[in-house]
Amino acid sequence: MSTYRELLQTAREFLEKKGIADAGLDAWYLLAHVFGIDRADFFMYGDEPVSPEKALIYKELVEKRAMHVPLQYITGTQQFMGLEFEVDENVLIPRQETELLAEEVLKVCKGKSVLDICTGSGCIIISLAVLGNLNKAVGTDISPKALEVAERNAKRHNAAVEFIQSDLLEKVKGSYDIIVSNPPYIKSDEYRTLMPEVRDHEPRLALDAGETGLVFYERIIKNLDKYLKPGGYVFFEIGYNQGKEVSHLLYEAGFENINVKKDYSGYDRIVCAKKRLNDIMEE
Repeated sequence: MSTYRELLQTAREFLEKKGIADAGLDAWYLLAHVFGIDRADFFMYGDEPVSPEKALIYKELVEKRAMHVPLQYITGTQQFMGLEFEVDENVLIPRQETELLAEEVLKVCKGKSVLDICTGSGCIIISLAVLGNLNKAVGTDISPKALEVAERNAKRHNAAVEFIQSDLLEKVKGSYDIIVSNPPYIKSDEYRTLMPEVRDHEPRLALDAGETGLVFYERIIKNLDKYLKPGGYVFFEIGYNQGKEVSHLLYEAGFENINVKKDYSGYDRIVCAKKRLNDIMEE
């Protein structure tokens, strides 16, 4: 029988040969997932033999990872804002960069109503509902399978979130203090160059934004006036080179206080803006 240490070494070497980035980390995360151990356990019991049945399960999962199936789809979970979310092939895997989007919204959302467009796994709106003391929380997505995942995640965290199957704002009723969205924003020609983990396994519906990469921003911004209250805020996650273009779309739509925030790598990642109060003043 193999030991924990032998299994881990064999898996790391196998994943390295298959060209998997961070092969050692992935081999470890899968080991921890299958055997339910942490680093302390491994340090103490690493040279002890393991269950042959579990070793076989571990081998199967490592082989999946070798085929570039994302680690998060294999384990079925991903951490976001300190919370654990269920993920599968029907939803985009939450990214660390998207936590910046949630963090920006948390600065202004206390006691407010928030609408999350293209909610996917629900990670943004559920995190806001759990951490932000919202008055109302709603998430929309065109994919019914994505919404099933989001519903389970809301239940997991006891979050009071309403989910609506809708093509962007099509079936939304009422207006909100804050609208947030991480829509598809990758150009179709760039989509073909993505890492296989993303291109071949994550839902294209959540990534591909056509020739310009701006179609979803254009569609959302065009209809924001109806769904965002005067003085309300809109927050978008954007591609690394879309700050000026999305800012211009918001400016043309009459928004003010338009700001672009950078991610940890120094790339443009968030655009936020405020709806003018003119409507109230004119009344």
